[in-house]
Amino acid sequence: MSIITRRIFGGVAIAIAIAAQPFAALAEVANAAAGSGAARADAKAPVVVFAAASLKNALDAIAKDWTRESGVEVKASYAASSALAKQIEQAAPADLFISADVPWMDYVAQKDLIVPATRVDLLGNRLVLVASKDWSKGDVELKSGVDLAALLGDGRFAMGEVSSVPAGKYGKAALEKLGIWPSVSGKVAGAENVRAALALVARGEAPLGIVYKTDAAADKGVKVVGTFPADSHPPIIYPMAKLKSATSSNADAFLNRLSSAGAKKTFEEAGFTVIAPPSGS
Repeated sequence: MSIITRRIFGGVAIAIAIAAQPFAALAEVANAAAGSGAARADAKAPVVVFAAASLKNALDAIAKDWTRESGVEVKASYAASSALAKQIEQAAPADLFISADVPWMDYVAQKDLIVPATRVDLLGNRLVLVASKDWSKGDVELKSGVDLAALLGDGRFAMGEVSSVPAGKYGKAALEKLGIWPSVSGKVAGAENVRAALALVARGEAPLGIVYKTDAAADKGVKVVGTFPADSHPPIIYPMAKLKSATSSNADAFLNRLSSAGAKKTFEEAGFTVIAPPSGS
């Protein structure tokens, strides 16, 4: 008899068997693990991707096309890069990681969890100010000293958590550079990821928010009312890499697809800037 416990990593439930009768139970678990490993080594083993929330629309489209061509499923888990990096550190099962900033990829690399030769800076993005679609106060010129606090009134300012979420960190840096942060810091509604911040504005729960250009384009419930100067924050870079814990035999193939000319078109249509040279696959 065995007792089964479950842990959750990025929405994936992992069963762990604890033997009540050691030898028989351990043999059973070992056989199950061996069977699982054989399945993952299969030619059609799915690819598990941990990706920044802002990548959802474009990555889903690329994965759908690749699955139709290859017959291999892509299982994507979207969240803040910080949350995904921590899950990878805790041995969550994944094959590829795409972060919305360099520091969180560096964090995983410093833990010796990626295959260094596979790391590449894949994409760039822009930071924008969004309002709900019924905003009537016009565009906002994002320059030094602009009075965002007055535009907010009694409302909240939606952005990713400034201590961890990449979009929040970029946003805070831009607001500090423009001298706006002290006047709005007390109004910030910190969200767990950039898509959650976007939703607060789209639902009218916050009159203004900071998101990526690509997120704004993906939601008809908001409109862009200002674009932050590129030099007001660190460059927005999305690095990707294969994880050393990868088990899918198809991980390299999908990694190459993400750098292909076809993927480049999809990313650009979503509003990203493609940095990585095309792989040709």
